[in-house]
Amino acid sequence: MAIDSHPRIGTHRRVVIENVTPCVDGGRFAAKRCVGDTLDVEADAFADGHDRLRCRLLWRVAGTRHWEQAEVQALGNDRWRGAFGVPTLGAYEYTVVAWTDPLRTWLGDLARWESPDDIALSLALGATLVAGLSRRARGDDARTLAAWATQLRAADTAPAARRERAMQPGLQALADTYADRAHATQYAPALRVVVEPARARFSTWYEMFPRSAGSGTRHGTFDDCIGELPAIKAMGFDVLYLPPIHPIGRTRRKGRNNTLVE
Repeated sequence: MAIDSHPRIGTHRRVVIENVTPCVDGGRFAAKRCVGDTLDVEADAFADGHDRLRCRLLWRVAGTRHWEQAEVQALGNDRWRGAFGVPTLGAYEYTVVAWTDPLRTWLGDLARWESPDDIALSLALGATLVAGLSRRARGDDARTLAAWATQLRAADTAPAARRERAMQPGLQALADTYADRAHATQYAPALRVVVEPARARFSTWYEMFPRSAGSGTRHGTFDDCIGELPAIKAMGFDVLYLPPIHPIGRTRRKGRNNTLVE
């Protein structure tokens, strides 16, 4: 179920997501792309305080349940950008989800401390956060995170060495996998993009009347039109347009040279 884009009184959703693009007439109409294109999506996402955010782009084929997702790039000034490919014809849905991340907030603060006592105090907080992540993980991941929390608490190791251990990218990536998203904000309703053939981007149309493709003694037929296709293509056209075709009337018909009598 989608989560409201704006937090309500009594909830813990601190993140606000707005100004998602592309968004045509407030989402009333779908964006348009062609097969093989990439859809660039941007959004404003922010929260109260100074906690760091994580933001992801979600997309799926319309009518399916599973969302694909990818991290988005922070552009600065609360603006975020992500992209996904549209390899097949049809309609896709996309949205943005964001949440405050205590672990990344802690890592950012940890790098700033200089006093060993301040570093040690921050490491104790980080060990509690990592231990909480280990309880959400399973198997080897859970054991790795639990061991990481133990190392952060190891009083017999200098605070500077423990901080270096805390800053290892591999462990951070593992912790990101089990981030708590219970209070995430998801932009709703999801927006849509319709994917059309590449020719929809640009094409050159040629209009002809089938009756005009015949010889001087009879009207043209569809077979006669087919015979003209190579010449039309040689002129640079890639779409042939035939005007609406109506059955010949049986009453109140005009006669030769448009007279009112048959």
